[in-house]
Amino acid sequence: MVREMAGRFMDDEIAPHYETYEREEIVPRSEWEKAGANGLLCASMPEAYGGGGASYAEEAAIIEAIGHAGVDGFGIALHSGIVAPYIEAYGTEEQKAKWLPKMATGELIGAIAMTEPGAGSDLQGIKTTASRDGNQYSISGSKTFITNGQNANLILVVAKTDPAEGAKGTSLMVVETEGLEGFERGRNLDKIGFKANDTSELFFNDAKIPTSNLLGSDEGQGFYQLMNQLPQERLIIANQAMASIERALALTIDYAGERKAFGKPIIDFQNTQFKLAEMKSEATMAKAFVNHCVERHLNGGLDTETASMAKYLLSDLQGKVMDECLQLFGGYGYMNEYPIARMYRDARVQRIYGGTNEIMKLLIARSLQKG
Repeated sequence: MVREMAGRFMDDEIAPHYETYEREEIVPRSEWEKAGANGLLCASMPEAYGGGGASYAEEAAIIEAIGHAGVDGFGIALHSGIVAPYIEAYGTEEQKAKWLPKMATGELIGAIAMTEPGAGSDLQGIKTTASRDGNQYSISGSKTFITNGQNANLILVVAKTDPAEGAKGTSLMVVETEGLEGFERGRNLDKIGFKANDTSELFFNDAKIPTSNLLGSDEGQGFYQLMNQLPQERLIIANQAMASIERALALTIDYAGERKAFGKPIIDFQNTQFKLAEMKSEATMAKAFVNHCVERHLNGGLDTETASMAKYLLSDLQGKVMDECLQLFGGYGYMNEYPIARMYRDARVQRIYGGTNEIMKLLIARSLQKG
């Protein structure tokens, strides 16, 4: 039911205007508020905090709806499936009651600021600091490649509260940006794909927040919090990839049945049949694995290694499928007016964010050594 409802919303409310959002490189806040009013934000958060009281299964259904509608730049998966769960898992009762209901309505749009100009997958290398002074923290540093960066008015900032302690000195700070002195948004970054998603630089120059905005009640818990939540982030990327793969195959099969060459539809050529058969087989195996991962996650058993496998395998397969499908579209596939062209561009970042696929392989390899 959630999948159908989300699909109708994406098809009716977002898809008709998506080309405009691609050109403007942002989905307007009004669309976020509509999504909230339709119960599509924070579906897995408890009803007591304004959420839908559901589970990750409902979040996955919404992610599928976004992918099948071809509106992948609408950044609600990060908002609902990554930012809100940090607050729900680690926030105090006061913090959850303060922020989660507003995230559920879209009044607050969430982002998480991990990456810095000099620190990507190596989160221990971050330089942003949060220094305590009385009843305030002063945050200084810069972040980049921040999804929802222009829209976001609630940002989880990964910062060092004790630089001498390395990973143990890392904390998550909840920054409400409205009227915050010392906070500045940089440019909306010019990306290859995902044009409709606002991805930005953020700057903190002695930006002061209350000590009550430390996520949780103790400093130094940030690295632990990040590591515990990363499996869901990587599963989200796998779900996104799966939805995109299914949409690409459906579009390509339809096109191959209509497009003629040498007097017959190109789907009648053995090469086309073999390519589509290979991709359909790989997609079917991938779907079984992703569903297995979702089931394990719902039961609390999705470990870091398996989530890393899902992220790496599905995003690699997504890139392969987009390339093969574009090839079957021929010259038309290279034209931006055809959806497969945008899907080809959008797919590339999936192998980078959420931890590069090289890092995923490293994590998997370490688990083998433990065994």
